Amino acid sequence: MEEEMKASVTETNVEEAVVAEAAGTGDSAEAAAREDSAPVAEEAAAPEAALPSEDKDAAPEEKEAGSPAPEKEKEPVESMADYEAEIDASLRRYERGEKVKCTVVSVDMDKIMVELGSTTGIIRKQDVSDDPAFNLQENIKTGDEIEASVVRPDDGHGNVVLSMKAASAERAWDRLTSLLASKEPVSVKINAVTKAGVTTMLEGVRAFIPASKLSLGFVSEDDLKEWVGKSIVARVITAEQEGRKLVLSAKELLREKEAEERKEAAALVKVGMVTEGTVETIKDYGAFVNLGKGVTGLLHVSQISQKRIKTPSEVLKEGDTVKVKVIKVADGRISLSMKALEDAAPAEEKEEKVSYKMPKSEAIGTGLGDLLKGLKL
Repeated sequence: MEEEMKASVTETNVEEAVVAEAAGTGDSAEAAAREDSAPVAEEAAAPEAALPSEDKDAAPEEKEAGSPAPEKEKEPVESMADYEAEIDASLRRYERGEKVKCTVVSVDMDKIMVELGSTTGIIRKQDVSDDPAFNLQENIKTGDEIEASVVRPDDGHGNVVLSMKAASAERAWDRLTSLLASKEPVSVKINAVTKAGVTTMLEGVRAFIPASKLSLGFVSEDDLKEWVGKSIVARVITAEQEGRKLVLSAKELLREKEAEERKEAAALVKVGMVTEGTVETIKDYGAFVNLGKGVTGLLHVSQISQKRIKTPSEVLKEGDTVKVKVIKVADGRISLSMKALEDAAPAEEKEEKVSYKMPKSEAIGTGLGDLLKGLKL
C-alpha cells in the first residue's frame, strides 16, 4: 500500500512538474517572442524615420536637376478692415455749408463735375462766379483742385451740390479788406454802365466805380458807355462785407501820378529859362501859365508888359500862347515874366523915312543960274 501511495504521489508530482514546466515554457516563449519582435519593430520603424531625411537630401538634388519654380507666397486674406476707410467715405453724409476740397473731372459750358471722395459733386455755372464774362472752360481745367461749399447734400441723383462762390466769398473779402488797408493799386476791366458810374469785378465780387472817380476831368453819364471794355488801374476806397459794398476809384491814383510827374518836371525848371506856355486862368493880380506836364507858373500883372496895365485881361485871354522867362523858383512856386524879355531885347534903330519925287533925267543937274534964280538982291 505504501508503495502504491508513493507511486501515486510521485505521479502527481510529475504531472504538476510537467504542467509547471509547460507554463514556464509558455511564459518564456512569450517573452522570447517579445524580445524577438522588438528588433524587428525597431528595424521597421528605422526606415520610416529615415524617409524625411532622405527627402530633404533628395530635394536639393531635384532642385539642381529640374530647377522647379518656387512655391508662390500666400496672398494676404482681405478683410472688412481693409475697406473700412472706403466704406466710411461712401457712407459719409455731407452737411450744408461744409467746406470741402475736390478734384475737377469734367467741365461743360454750364456746369463742373468734381470727385468728392467716392461721391460725385456738381457745381453749376451760377455758383462759380458772379462775373458775367467768366468762362468755365477757359478758367477751369480737368484735374484742378478747388475748394467749394456744400449747398445740398443730395440733388436727388446721388450728386452733392456745391458752390465755389460761397467758399471763396470769405477769402475774397479778406483780400479786399487788405487792399483797402494797403492802398495797393489793382487792374480791373470795366464791364457795364450803371447809374452814375460803371461796374467791374474784383476778386469775384462786383465793384462800383463812380463817374467822378474815373478820371481827373469830368465824365458825363453820356460818356460812360465809352469806358466799357477799358482796363484801368484803381484803388479800393470802400469794402464792407456785410452790405457787400465795394467801391473803387481811379482818380486818387491819377492825382498821385500827376503830382509825381509835376514834381519831376518842376525840378527841370531853372531861373533864367525861356519857354512857351498856355494861359490857363486869368485873375486880377496875374495870369497862370501852363508850362506843360502839369507845371504852372504865375505871370504877375506887373510882369506882363512895359506899359502900365490894370488887369491881365487887357492884353491876354485864356488859351493864348505866350513866351515867358522864369525869374524865380521858390517853395514849389514858379514866377514868370514877359516884361523881362522886352527889357532884354536889343534896341532897334529906327530908320527915318524920306518921301521925295525923283526928277526926270533931263532935269537932273543944277547950274549957277538955277541957284541964283529967285534970289533978290
